[in-house]
Amino acid sequence: MMAARMLRHLSATRAGTRRRFPKPILDSIEVSITSAELRCSGEIRFVVETALEIADLRAGLTPRERAIQTFSDLHVWNTELRNGVLIYVLVADRDVEILADRGAAAVIPSADWESVCRQMEEHFRAGRFAEGAIAGVEAVGGLLERHFPRASADRNELPNQPTLL
Repeated sequence: MMAARMLRHLSATRAGTRRRFPKPILDSIEVSITSAELRCSGEIRFVVETALEIADLRAGLTPRERAIQTFSDLHVWNTELRNGVLIYVLVADRDVEILADRGAAAVIPSADWESVCRQMEEHFRAGRFAEGAIAGVEAVGGLLERHFPRASADRNELPNQPTLL
């Protein structure tokens, strides 16, 4: 298992990630995030990482643990209402993780986040990267809208552009 995972990560390339998530798809994701955030006070970040470093693989770093690091590094936890959400895609592991800050995690069950992850992974397995990403953002936006409707004083606290790591 470890050898197979190592091989997947070593053979994953940024060029492959860019083929899956070219600029038009990244632009569509940004538009989707902007649209979702107009309906709620939550903040959504979308991150795609090609592969982990060898040292992280040897240490057994899981996609969830890497998503937690990324959540922290990008300050998704630093929103006023503590309702920031990270959608993290690790291409080499074919894994999607969704992390929600305390405010959102307190009112939205983890099963709802997991359902969105599985929906996105199903699209990605079928090669539908745009559809999977947009469906994920829309679903996360819907969950946030239900619990954190947009207030008139709401401001955009985090960038809407997807990040490729």
